Amino acid sequence: MSKSFLSNIAMVCAVSAPIMLGSAGASAEEMLRGTGDLGLIIERATGSILIVETTNRTTLKRVEGLGDISHASAVYSRDERYAYIFGRDGGLTKIDMLKGEIVKRIVQGGNSIGGAISDDGKLIAVSNYEPGGVKVFDAETLELVADLPAKYGNDEALSKTVGLVDLPGRKFVFTLWDAGETWIADFSRGNKPEVQKIPNMGEYPYDALVTGDGRHYITGLFGEDGLSHIDLWATELKGERILKGYGKGEKKLPVYKMPHLEGWAKASGQFVLPAIGRHEVLLMDSNSFTETDRIEVYGQPVFAMARPDGRQIWVNFAPPKNDTIQVIDLPSRKIIKTLKPGPAVLHMEFTPRGHEVWMSVRGADEVQVYDTQTLKKVSSLPAKKPSGIFFTARAHKIGL
Repeated sequence: MSKSFLSNIAMVCAVSAPIMLGSAGASAEEMLRGTGDLGLIIERATGSILIVETTNRTTLKRVEGLGDISHASAVYSRDERYAYIFGRDGGLTKIDMLKGEIVKRIVQGGNSIGGAISDDGKLIAVSNYEPGGVKVFDAETLELVADLPAKYGNDEALSKTVGLVDLPGRKFVFTLWDAGETWIADFSRGNKPEVQKIPNMGEYPYDALVTGDGRHYITGLFGEDGLSHIDLWATELKGERILKGYGKGEKKLPVYKMPHLEGWAKASGQFVLPAIGRHEVLLMDSNSFTETDRIEVYGQPVFAMARPDGRQIWVNFAPPKNDTIQVIDLPSRKIIKTLKPGPAVLHMEFTPRGHEVWMSVRGADEVQVYDTQTLKKVSSLPAKKPSGIFFTARAHKIGL
């Protein structure tokens, strides 16, 4: 047997060597797998995550050592191989989803509340409460690329930043809680960004969303009765109030948990948005940005999330009614099912085509899986105080 032949055999073996999670005795073919049905579940109390696969609804591995992830979120690399997790302690952790291990972890701030990945997959941006501002890192190495302190006012105080999402063209957009401004950081010409500032976005913007085409940026306002909107395709960018005064003339309720606009729903030409401090979801025309209807729900909504086909809206609620999920049929605008998964339902995530929805039930220490056609529970997985659920399909969507 020739040396060249043996060399070629060695090369093939090296290329096909498995890197996937699996038992030590498994064959290479058994261990090789794709990433399309993978996801992670935040275990908020223990600083750990579960790597799961949705085809057979199983847990593949627990990864520990992520610090304070009591309000963590995640984004994915373009190939779905790596997850980037943003922790409450300012931690930024890169996870290898195939090996099931931490690649690198840094503490980049005092209190981070979310992040985004650029459309080319090369930049990771992190939004900070403390010390404020946004930091941007190289996705491969987690080395700092840019520091954008959110200074405002004559004394150049630092603002908390919220509503950080990616935009097409290697851009990030985020909003300053204290200043009521939205900033767009453009990295299209290199790692020193051009920053555009849009003032007058409203009083205490608390969260934001961007539509799937990257055109519309909408911020919720805690200090005002309404929301603000920017048409990012306009020649001149400016903030405009929408749904202004949706609670006018009615007694305000105490807010037990802030709703999340990043769990927004858009379907059949409508936005479906949680109303602050109200037992309603609001329907808004996606072209005119005017209110078209309201649907009364069980409690104060936190997430109002659309099944991928847009037919259903799944809603969870703030305490003390957070043991409940309601399912809305959007064409009829009727609640078709009220579910009682258990205490503290914190988050939901649909499988890529929406045949199932996974939901974290913190008080029961489990994640429950429901069939979205029958609306029945089909499985559950044990998890330690689970919260956020993030599937790798997010890698291919703007703003997630």
